Formats: sequence, structure tokens, C-alpha cells
Amino acid sequence: MTASSTLSKTTAPVASAGDLLSTRQRGELFRVYNYYRLVLGILLIGLLLVDATSFDGRFRQLDYFQAGVISYLAVNAFIAVLMLTGFQPSERNISVSILLDILIIHGLLVSSSGITNGMANLVIVSVAAGNIMTPGRTGTFYAALATLSSLAIALWAMLEQGKSADDVVRAGSLGIVYFVTAAALQYIAIRLRRSETLANSRARSLAELEQINQQIIQRMRTGILVLDREGQVRLMNAAASEMLAGYTVSAQLAETEKTTGPHLLPASLLTGFKSWLLHPQQIIAPFQPTSTSPPIQATFAHLDQNTGELVLVFLEDISRVTQQAQQMKLASLGQLTASIAHEIRNPLGAISHAAQLLDESPNMDTADQKMLAIIHRHSKRVNAIIENVLGVSRRETSAAESIDLQPWLEQFRDDFLQTYSQHKPVLIRLSVQPGAHPTARFDASQLEQILINLCDNGLRYSQLHSGKAKIEILAGIAADGACAYIDIKDYGPGIAKANTSSVFEPFFTTDKSGTGLGLYLAKELCEANQAHLSLINTKRPGCCFRIMFAHPGRVI
Repeated sequence: MTASSTLSKTTAPVASAGDLLSTRQRGELFRVYNYYRLVLGILLIGLLLVDATSFDGRFRQLDYFQAGVISYLAVNAFIAVLMLTGFQPSERNISVSILLDILIIHGLLVSSSGITNGMANLVIVSVAAGNIMTPGRTGTFYAALATLSSLAIALWAMLEQGKSADDVVRAGSLGIVYFVTAAALQYIAIRLRRSETLANSRARSLAELEQINQQIIQRMRTGILVLDREGQVRLMNAAASEMLAGYTVSAQLAETEKTTGPHLLPASLLTGFKSWLLHPQQIIAPFQPTSTSPPIQATFAHLDQNTGELVLVFLEDISRVTQQAQQMKLASLGQLTASIAHEIRNPLGAISHAAQLLDESPNMDTADQKMLAIIHRHSKRVNAIIENVLGVSRRETSAAESIDLQPWLEQFRDDFLQTYSQHKPVLIRLSVQPGAHPTARFDASQLEQILINLCDNGLRYSQLHSGKAKIEILAGIAADGACAYIDIKDYGPGIAKANTSSVFEPFFTTDKSGTGLGLYLAKELCEANQAHLSLINTKRPGCCFRIMFAHPGRVI
């Protein structure tokens, strides 16, 4: 993606020398350095405890040396205890500790044999540690302080104790070593920390890019799966989870990418996947995960062409393609009806008017009246067809809103019964899945139009078949735990198996008086709201139409 190149170049500016270390990093380094000081203090005391009297000749002031070593160990032990309790030293604390180290070690040199003592080399370690933890001017100051202290000891020994000028030369050499150490470590530390800062910056950019890609993949309306060669799900985005309702992958499996566990794919998709592995050029037929799901087309591609262990699966809801084709057909139908409505309605109106005039004639016999009744009935039917076609072609855009289905359905049932029961007794049984609070995003007026159509059909067929106008309306939550649905069940004769694939086609009807546009219009309105209308098999007499709503969080 182009975003990767953009993000990789958008790195954070490199930190300056003064803020290269975080408080946590500086504290960890100081903890290690303090361990070194503890070991050093213990070793110095251990040397004295071996046989202190043998060192009398090598120490100018043995008592002061012993007191200095004990104090040095005690201070470092106290600092170690503080750090064990969670104390985090600041830069100022570290600077004071380094300065004390330099001064204390030089004090020990004064009380021992002077600058020629091997302990002078310990100052190099302190200067090096100071330049690692607090580089910059402060690190240079440590080197300068150590150099001045060493020269002061050498000059004091030469003036007061008559030592040779060799001590001054040695002190000068040590000073050069201190400054070289400081400069080298500052350069190395700055380079390393700049590299670390750059690496961290790029790591953050990669993490941000990964997060962006994850958001894009999760919000894509194309379903994406990652499978192993056994057909087990490694990763799944939200769209695929929604399409494969009831076959969602567990969060643990998605995070750890484990290959153990049962197959999580519908049998039809798994069969197509196995067939594709044998014949990669083959295109599998569309499938439906459940009887209420829209048809889905799956395409496969190897995630890694070299190994071929993982396979990328793209799931496309082909009902949307069908919907686009239907929309094109609808647009053509609208243009056609707009152009011929006037031409059809005018002669139709003339026919109806002439039939009404004939009906008023006193000389009409029984046969003529039957003919006039046929003319009236079919004129009304043709007019209804024109009205329905025009209604489909000029359908308005949906204005989706969040609907709490239980109170909305109760209000709909009351309003419907007030209108319908004026003509004949009607029974509508409404129930909601126990413990469920179904919510849907839908255009309320269009949902009402759909339910009126479905309820009217159900009541009519129930009346014809059982002699009672009764239906059931059931609302609930689907197996995915998020998408709501509404079932409308009737007690009619049902739909023949040969006709189930045609019930939503325009102008298809088994009722001689019907137009064949009611269910087609209801399905179109559902798809305009990203819902799905389907005929499901309940293994009970009658028909059951299900409206499966989109995820309530999806923006329509």
C-alpha cells in the first residue's frame, strides 16, 4: 500500500543528546552501576581484612582509608536498598553519585600511596559510567573534575612529600584518558541511542500502519478469511463473520492463530475450498451458509506463493450484484412506465368510463352484466399493475434509523388490526425471543410497507386454506448475537418447492388476481436498507418469511 511508504518516512525527529535516555532506562543503567560499586566496596574491605598490618607501609593514612572504604560501601548499600523499594533516581541523583565516586576514589588515593596506586584506574570506570548515563556537557565535566583531582593529588605529593614530577606526568596521562573515554563513549552512546530512537520510531510507524490496515480490513464489506490447507480459520474480518452467521471464529483462535480445533466453515464452502486446492483454476458455485443468508461467491488465493500453506478467501455477497442488476432493470422499467403510463391510462380510463355508462343502461340483460363485471375487474387489475410498477420505479431513498423492534411491532400490530379487522376478524400473534432486545437500523415507513404486504398475503392465504385469518410475528436475535430478525408465519397451503426460487421475481404470482410485484417490492426495500428477505423452511404448514436485518452498528 502507498500508506506504508508514507508512514515509514514520517518518523519522529531524532532526540538530542540531553534526552536520549528515558527515566526507566537511566534507572536500569544506574542499578547495574550501583551493583558494580557494591562489589568494589566489598573487594576493598576484603583486601583490608586479609591482613591490614601488611599494608601499613603502603598507606599514608590507613585509618582514613578504612573509614573511606566502609563509608563508600555503606552509601552504596543504602542506595541499593532504596532502589529495591522502587526508588527511581533522577538525573540529578545520578550526577551527584558520579561526582561522589570521583571524589571518594581520589580521597582514597590521597590516604593510600597516591596517584601511582592502581585504584586511579577505577576513576576511568566512573567517568565512563557518567558519560553513558548523563552524556553531553555533564559527562565532559566528570572528565574535567577527575583530571583536576588527579593533578591536584600529584602536585600535592610533589610539593609536600617531595615526590618526583613523574606523578604529574602520570596524572596528565590519566586526564587525557578521561577525556578520550568521555568523548568516545559520548559518540558511541549518541550513535546507539539515535539508532534506537530511529528504530523505535519506525516500529511505531509499523504498528500504526498495522492498526490502520486492521481497521481497513475490519471495515471492508468484502469478507476476508485466512485458512490453512485443512480449512481451519486463522483470521476473519467482521464482514466475513457477518456473512457466515453461526460460523464465527473464536477470539482466542484469531489472536493466537492456532490450527487446532474443529472446522469453522460451512460445509458448502469447505467442499469448494477442497475442490479449489485440487483445481486452482476452478471457480466454485455460490453458496448460502444458512437458508436465510444471501448467496455468497468465494474466491481463493495463496497468501504465500512459495509455501502455499495459508490461503486467502474473499467472500462477496452476490445479492448486491443482483441488486445492481435489478436496479438497472428497475431504471429501465421506470423509463418504460413513465413513457407508456399516459398511453395506457387514457384508453383504460375510457374503457372504465364506457363500462360505467353501459352499466346504467336499463336494457342490460344478465349476460351483458357479466361481461361488464369482467371489464370492471380487469380494468382495476391493469390499473393496480400500473400503480405498482410506478411505485417500484419511483421508490424514494431509505432514511434509516435505529428501531427497537418490540415496541415498534406492538404498535404496528395495533394499527394494522384497527384497519384490517374492520372487514373481517383477524388474529395476529406477536412474540419476542425471551431475553432478547432486538434492534435494527431501517427506514420505519419502508419497514411498515414491507410488513403490511407480508401480513396481508399471510392473512389472505391463511383465510383461504384454513378458514381463519391468522398469522404469527416473531422477533429475535440471530446466532451471531447481534443481527435482529422478524419472522412472519402464516397458515396457508405453503409454496410449492418448484416455485421457491421464483417467489421474489417481478410479476411472478400464483394468485390470479395478484400482480406479482408485492414480494419483489418488499425484497427491494429490504436490500435498500441492507437487510435480507428470504423464505425459510420451518417444517411446518404454511409459509415463513424472514427479514434478516444488518448489524445495528453498520452505518447505512
